Amino acid sequence: MISTTSTCELSSSFFSLQSKAPKEIYAILTETLGEHAPLYAIKNWVVQFKSGDFSTCDVPRPGRTKTVTTPEIIEHIHKLILEDCRISARSIAEQLGISREQVGSIIHEDLDMRKLSAKWVPKCLNTDQKCQWCQSSKQLLEFFLHDPNDFL
Repeated sequence: MISTTSTCELSSSFFSLQSKAPKEIYAILTETLGEHAPLYAIKNWVVQFKSGDFSTCDVPRPGRTKTVTTPEIIEHIHKLILEDCRISARSIAEQLGISREQVGSIIHEDLDMRKLSAKWVPKCLNTDQKCQWCQSSKQLLEFFLHDPNDFL
C-alpha cells in the first residue's frame, strides 16, 4: 500500500513535469485529498524535480544512526556489568557507541537489573543472595566501626 505522502510526491512529480505551478498542484491535490494535501512539501518537491532529482525515496541523513536493541548488544552490556558491577550507564554507552537512554532501557527492561549501593544487581534477589548481601554489608560496617581511619 502506498502512503498518502508517496502518492502526493508522485503526483507532484507528474504535475511538475507538465509545467504546473505549486499552487496549481496544491489545488488539484486539495480536490483529491481535502485538508490532508501537504502545501509546503509540494513546494520542496517541485524545486527538487526542477533540479533533475526525481527520487521519491528518503536519502540517508547525517547524524547518529538508529540502533536497535539486539541480543548481541544486550549480551555485551551484560558481560560489561558482570566484569564490573559498578560500571556506569554512561561508560557503557561510550564503549558501545549507543545512547545512555538506550543502555538504561536495556539494563532495566531487558536485563531486569537496578542500581543498588552503586552496583548493578538483579531486581529480584533470591533468599541466598539477600542473606549474602546482608552479611557482606554487616561485615563492611564492622570493619568501618573497628577502625574508620584504616577502612579504605
